[in-house]
Amino acid sequence: MNAVLNDYQHELGGVVIGTRTPVPIAAIEGLGRADVRTADVEPPASDGIWLGADYYAGRTVRIDAAIKTPGEPDRALDVLDALQRVHDEPALRQTGGATTELRLKFPGRDVRVLLGRLRKLEADLASLVHGWVPLDMEFLAADHLYYGEELQRITIPLGMISGGGFTAPVVAPIVVNPAPGGAVRPGWIDVGGKAPTWPVLRITGPCANPSITHVESGRTLQMTTTIPAGDWVEIDTRPTWRSVLRRNGGNVPLAGTSRLDTFSLPPGRSELRWTATDPTNTARLTATWRPAFPTL
Repeated sequence: MNAVLNDYQHELGGVVIGTRTPVPIAAIEGLGRADVRTADVEPPASDGIWLGADYYAGRTVRIDAAIKTPGEPDRALDVLDALQRVHDEPALRQTGGATTELRLKFPGRDVRVLLGRLRKLEADLASLVHGWVPLDMEFLAADHLYYGEELQRITIPLGMISGGGFTAPVVAPIVVNPAPGGAVRPGWIDVGGKAPTWPVLRITGPCANPSITHVESGRTLQMTTTIPAGDWVEIDTRPTWRSVLRRNGGNVPLAGTSRLDTFSLPPGRSELRWTATDPTNTARLTATWRPAFPTL
């Protein structure tokens, strides 16, 4: 379970740092606009510049801090060990796309989360005897967005169950309303945050040839495959993963027109709709996502 953070307290790989902790922070850099990769071109024999497409790079957060445990050098080393240990786990280091969290808490904001890895942890032990260890840390986030802590989730059955009907006599204009307590369109989703976010989509069988469409944008992910009962295929659109995998880890190809790098969910209300062949009507689509924010 995540630690409860107060203002100006942050959590790096399970270790709380910042105000009223053994790791006071002098400065944090890299929380503004992330670096941008540009495709600008200087036209030959002409003034000005042609502005190409801009793409955000990963966000590098630099933390100038120190371990402060006066008179307790052994405790200072314990804190240093805790900061280093989680980032040395083989499951994190040796798995492509795997990330840990940097949780940030500032006044007037809920906790924001960056997903990435600790890329630098330098410790100056010259003053260890006094329980003082300056730290130079860098955390590389996989993308420029900040995320909310709470996962949002929805499970959607196949098709659309209708309810209600007509009441005689029928008089124009004809309006069809669901019956009281009847099912409504099951694919409506309410995405929190202020920026488009990347969902993880899991289709649980039995079904064949599933296709998922975000109705407002028209973007579609389509597969020509069969998913047996008890099996599932997970489509991960997050920048850190971008994969389509079966339960056993096998890859599943998408149709040529399907693009993981554009299948994001906009903030607010929109609709996910999916189709497949399933004579049992028991297949399900589960969509999971984090609210995303472009700034703190």
